[in-house]
Amino acid sequence: MEVFFGGILLIALIDRFIPKKDNPHEVRTVEEMNDSGNIVKDPALLKMGTFAALAIAIHNFPEGIATFTSALQDPSLGIAIAAAIAIHNIPEGIAVSVPVYYATGSKKKAFKLSFLSGLSEPIGAIVAYLILMPYLNDVMFGVIFAAVAGIMVFISLDELLPAAKKYDEAHTSIYGLVAGMAVMALSLLLFI
Repeated sequence: MEVFFGGILLIALIDRFIPKKDNPHEVRTVEEMNDSGNIVKDPALLKMGTFAALAIAIHNFPEGIATFTSALQDPSLGIAIAAAIAIHNIPEGIAVSVPVYYATGSKKKAFKLSFLSGLSEPIGAIVAYLILMPYLNDVMFGVIFAAVAGIMVFISLDELLPAAKKYDEAHTSIYGLVAGMAVMALSLLLFI
């Protein structure tokens, strides 16, 4: 539990102390966000998409580690986990690319950010193989996943949920949140 709240504290400190010009979570003017002559149509959407890409990259890194180590222990379990992660990476990519596309009008920029956020997963597997292999155990996995969960909860409550309410009908985002929690609870029950 302490590590979960440590993850929340870590991302809150990053959000607070990174200089505004470098922090994707800070509001900027259109002129500040203009990239190579591309006009940013909606800076808030670009901010949300960029921050989602960062959060998903952080989230995907330990998933790569988990997929790699589970495949080492039981290849059939590794394949099942890899398939499950690949399926849930689809909405993650959409969460990054759609706001970036609508903010900039650039399919290339939307694809690039979505691709880069997903690339941290295979990088996590490579790091697990090259560096962490001797140290991987159940305790380390618990620490990594608790910290990442705290980071994702903070980002969801601070940025994603308010943005979803702003750009959609008032209750749709809450229904989606509850439906997502139900799907996760059901998937956990199926693995017991």
